[in-house]
Amino acid sequence: MILRKMLILLAPVLLGAGFVTFEALQVSAETNRVQFPELDALVHYTTVRRGEVTEHIMTTPEAIEAIKQGHPAPNGTHFVLVDYRDDEVFRYFVMQKEASWGADYPNGRTGDWQFQWFQPDRSVNLNENTARCQSCHANRSGTDFLFTANRIPRFEGTPIE
Repeated sequence: MILRKMLILLAPVLLGAGFVTFEALQVSAETNRVQFPELDALVHYTTVRRGEVTEHIMTTPEAIEAIKQGHPAPNGTHFVLVDYRDDEVFRYFVMQKEASWGADYPNGRTGDWQFQWFQPDRSVNLNENTARCQSCHANRSGTDFLFTANRIPRFEGTPIE
């Protein structure tokens, strides 16, 4: 955060001197079309634990059914990762898929998925870098860009750990 503030203060000087481009200074999330979904409409199908972090991951019933049948998640799908720290919501990570959303990016990046981080109050968190999420998920093209797709076929109503 301190580095970001320093860069913001120094940006006019550095840009004027021709040392740094604006892209090099951008450390915040990009805005996109992702909307925070209605969580009550989603199904909690898996939990991932990473040290002190617990992540509950949920999606639409339609996505669960499609993936169980060997199909990609349908358009309109949301995946939500609820990131808990000390038993409290720390943030939300939301993936949303809609037709032709991949055209928003020059190389398609992750098909028609877009990503966004949200604060615990569900407002967009522009301090997170979604490009980092895109780069990791791009390596999962064989599973519709999902890291936990292999857990969905085993889901029978109780979240898989």
